[in-house]
Amino acid sequence: MDPTQHQAPRRRSVARWTAAAGGLAAVAVLSTVLLTDPLGATPPEPAPQAPAASVTAAPTPAPAAEAAPEPDAARPEAAAPVRLRVEDAQLDVAVLPLAPSEQELATEMLVPPDTLDGYWLTPYGMPGEGSENTTYITGHSWEGRDAPFNRLSDPGLVGSEIELETETGTLEYRVDSVVTHDKNTLKDSDIWRIVPDRLVVVSCYTEDLWGKNVVLTASPVPPEQA
Repeated sequence: MDPTQHQAPRRRSVARWTAAAGGLAAVAVLSTVLLTDPLGATPPEPAPQAPAASVTAAPTPAPAAEAAPEPDAARPEAAAPVRLRVEDAQLDVAVLPLAPSEQELATEMLVPPDTLDGYWLTPYGMPGEGSENTTYITGHSWEGRDAPFNRLSDPGLVGSEIELETETGTLEYRVDSVVTHDKNTLKDSDIWRIVPDRLVVVSCYTEDLWGKNVVLTASPVPPEQA
């Protein structure tokens, strides 16, 4: 698509997952994962957005694969994330909560807001002391423009530090892996195991925006090493 032309939205389906591109100066593309409501909550209906890409949330996670770490008084209590920083990737973005609506649960499709921000999947974990699950943050990669999440498609980020600011303080993580997944099989990957206080950041892989996701997995840095 010529990024300078305005076109009517087009839709591409992959089994039960969907990616849509709007007629924008640049096209945002994001991950696709199966949508469920593991907490049984009914999240608020979001304001309508012009979709640039769609995301479906992940399957209900399997039973915990790892035990929660021992409590550490020096680590801030688990709370909603509000900002994500990866200095080695020159990424510094606000993180906003994203919960599926009843309609999105019914259609198994979630369309995130068309912004450069990060979005925290609220049905899963909160980062910090007392966390009970992995924290998942998604963000758009863009075609035809520079954007923060584009810079995560770099395997050289393994070992990089991540700062995750929350409502109770700032947490530090270290990137364990940077891998790609086919969008139509992401729901079956091990990123959905319940691992308390793990951080997973998902976007589209810039070398194959419509076919693959890039996934950064990070573990908390002990306070004495921070």
